[in-house]
Amino acid sequence: MKLLRVGPQGAERPAMLDADGALRDLSGVLSDISAATLAPAELARLRALDPTSLPRLDAPGRIAPPWSGMGKFICVGLNYADHAAEAGMPLPEEPILFMKPPSCAIGARDAVVLPQGSSKSDWEVELGVVIGRRARYVSEAQALDHVAGYCVVNDLSERAYQLERGGTWDKGKGCDTFGPVGPWLVTSDEVADPQDLTLWLDLNGRRMQTGNTRTMVFGVAQLLSYISRFMTLYPGDLISTGTPPGVGMGIKPAPVFLRPGDQLRLGIAGLGEQTLQVHAWSEALLGD
Repeated sequence: MKLLRVGPQGAERPAMLDADGALRDLSGVLSDISAATLAPAELARLRALDPTSLPRLDAPGRIAPPWSGMGKFICVGLNYADHAAEAGMPLPEEPILFMKPPSCAIGARDAVVLPQGSSKSDWEVELGVVIGRRARYVSEAQALDHVAGYCVVNDLSERAYQLERGGTWDKGKGCDTFGPVGPWLVTSDEVADPQDLTLWLDLNGRRMQTGNTRTMVFGVAQLLSYISRFMTLYPGDLISTGTPPGVGMGIKPAPVFLRPGDQLRLGIAGLGEQTLQVHAWSEALLGD
């Protein structure tokens, strides 16, 4: 299934895509796609529906983050060897973990708003892993049983804040609008192998990133098992699994960073695409 939420902020309605790519309204079946909806029994209930029996949504408007109630937005750094090389950083012996606040999450076509004083904001296309069952000290063999589905994530990063102002990476990662998610959540039964997905990102029509999840340093099952030893994972938690090479700070001879008016288009095979416009700081674009 491909699950999504559509409509203005605070008034989103649940929906799914049918086999022909038509949008179907789920609001007669459930009030929202929430963290609770991602539990195996709830997904099985939705999977049993005949999508063609649901009303079509022909003009859905805004596409919101695919689910509400995200508890944790966990990220993995330097998880592609060639990205670590372009960043000039050693390959990690264990996964590098950091957090983005859920407040940075936006939809796949929402405005990206540069923070005040931004000079080195950057892009990162990543595979997102959405938890559907509580995971605590799970084995690698059992890890994927705890996944509700997968989605596209753009781990936007203000590099000056992240790397030049001391402390942890989080201050450059959690800016408002710096976590585009979606357009939809694809349930795990439709992803045959999360370690064989092509990722890509274009800036103003120019291909910047191309990669495949098979080149991850630490795979999805390994990451989920590892993270579950440091924190309990709950339905609705999101793990963003790292980015392939081609980010702005790695461009030679001179890095390239985001500027107002830039257009980002990115996607993962089978998981949909994001189309994002970059804006200068504006309180009005941030919503509530």
